[in-house]
Amino acid sequence: MSGLCGWLALQDNTAPDNEQLVARMAEPLARFDRVPVQLRTGYGSAVAVAACAGASHVYQKDGLLLAIWGRPELDGSGLEVARRLAPLWLSRGVAACVSLSGPFALAILDEFSGTALLAVDRAGQHPLSYVSHAQGLFFASSHDAMLAHPAVRGALDPQALYNYLYFHMVPGPATAYLGQQRLLPGEYLHVQAGKLCKGKYWDLVFKETAQRRRGASFARRQQEFLRILRLAVERSLGSEVETTGSFLSGGTDSSSIAAIVGKVTGQPARTYSIGFDAPGYDEMAYARLAARHTGSIHHERYVTADDVLAAIPQIAAAFDQPFGNASAIPAFYCAQMAREDGVTRLLGGDGGDELFGGNERYARQALLSRYERLPAMLRQAIIEPLLFRTQNTGPWRLPEKVRRYIEQASLPLPARMESYNLLQCYGHRTVLEDGFIDTIDPGVAPGCLNGAYWQRQDLKLSQINQLLALDMRFTLADNDLPKVRKACELAGVEAAFPFLHDEMVAFAASLAPGDKLDGMQLRPFFKRALAGTLPPAILHKKKHGFGLPFGLWLHSHAGLRDFAFDNLTQLRRRGIVRPAFLSDLQGRLLQEHPAYHGTMVWILMMLEQWLSLHPGAVAAGSAASATETSSVLDPTA
Repeated sequence: MSGLCGWLALQDNTAPDNEQLVARMAEPLARFDRVPVQLRTGYGSAVAVAACAGASHVYQKDGLLLAIWGRPELDGSGLEVARRLAPLWLSRGVAACVSLSGPFALAILDEFSGTALLAVDRAGQHPLSYVSHAQGLFFASSHDAMLAHPAVRGALDPQALYNYLYFHMVPGPATAYLGQQRLLPGEYLHVQAGKLCKGKYWDLVFKETAQRRRGASFARRQQEFLRILRLAVERSLGSEVETTGSFLSGGTDSSSIAAIVGKVTGQPARTYSIGFDAPGYDEMAYARLAARHTGSIHHERYVTADDVLAAIPQIAAAFDQPFGNASAIPAFYCAQMAREDGVTRLLGGDGGDELFGGNERYARQALLSRYERLPAMLRQAIIEPLLFRTQNTGPWRLPEKVRRYIEQASLPLPARMESYNLLQCYGHRTVLEDGFIDTIDPGVAPGCLNGAYWQRQDLKLSQINQLLALDMRFTLADNDLPKVRKACELAGVEAAFPFLHDEMVAFAASLAPGDKLDGMQLRPFFKRALAGTLPPAILHKKKHGFGLPFGLWLHSHAGLRDFAFDNLTQLRRRGIVRPAFLSDLQGRLLQEHPAYHGTMVWILMMLEQWLSLHPGAVAAGSAASATETSSVLDPTA
């Protein structure tokens, strides 16, 4: 679990054991991938970076401590980046962040002035959380590392647990812990004279007025796109070509990365794919097609229910807060297969969908938005009375598909994107205990989505760009990137994401909205630009991903079912979920629709696994904060 941690004391700190203390904080960062740790201590500050060679940068001079986790570049170079950043910080302050590109988490501690700067990269590839109180500023890329410092409390936040049940992860800037906050992509935290100032040193700027031009203009843009893609792959490979591989799902993003790797290195890419022996879940045929087309040296593995059963506790332990994306399991086995093959870095295609318009929901939302453009008289006087009248029978009854379309289209964005949200469909009062509901605000979760969606409204973004900006923030930074990064670290592999190269992000933002969604056609520019690189069957396939057939396996695999249900039994004692709902879920609901309701079993099972494997999160904290949550989180209470 590579990362960064440390503190800047705001009180007199002459403790002789600072080095031992920061080493204790760093232990969780290296417990899975066993990477080396660099430590530096000052009079009242300390930093530690746990990372593989080339991803750890530490500088110390004249009371200044500077630590970077990641592979950033400064003025086009990744050499001596920490030493070269120090004078920029002294002369420019917070603006020094703008000089950095690439993936990083940064901490600068100036003991003489009592100032500090924390920052993360523009895509949020490397996380960093913090807590500040009278004793000082404490920070870490993992909450497990943060809680290793005795000055940091560990009381869980019930609201964060509700948000997890709603989103299947804990969206930032909140964390699972009371008082701890996480930096969002492109954010910094500046501490001066004990005062905290958080802001953005960078934001994604779309060029809404860009016009699509045909013919030679497309050729120039295609050439520029392929140049940037090649550059991004080269930077992600670095000097470690022989030990770098690529995820290969058979989709356009991972397939294009594999193809460019071959062109950059002049030798076949090493690619790795996961399959499932379950109808509707296996896409190995596309991965094999991509491997043949790109000429890669291909490796594949079929994940079984036994594999899932074995990996669940490992995945739950690796994440520092509850995380319910089941595709972390196949991502882990893919990374493990690569590690056994001698690979130490894996390139992923994450970010391509969110930059160029590749998610199916973009087209669906465009279709639903057409309803809003109908004349108000037609909608309000004719269509909706037919839909919502009490006796919807007889010759004027709307067809069921039309009814569902109008019901969703009548909701505003982004609320209608949550039409199939599990917690919302069940009803939170059906799922959750009254005592737990009393500790949270159910409106906070959808409020997170609304706030992120509408914060850019003053820029008058097109709908597609609003959705892309939202997904860069939620789907990527809070979900997909942590999934891949943690799964890789658990396997002892470093993850890299060429599509999130800063120049690629800027290029995608410069494209016209119609280049990302043309009517119902997803990412038309991207597919056309890669027409000479990938076969048509891959360019035009529907997106699938690493979906896990968990619900189906609950019926066919007794061991997995027993394990899942045992965890739900444990969860009954925590006062979070109603026992009646759990009984209904394990019985009637799973029988009706295993795949759909199996997702809720997975979400609840992973919550219980995480809570049981992080007992310090429940017990730690001051008496006041711990008492607030102990009754709903401690199964022995």
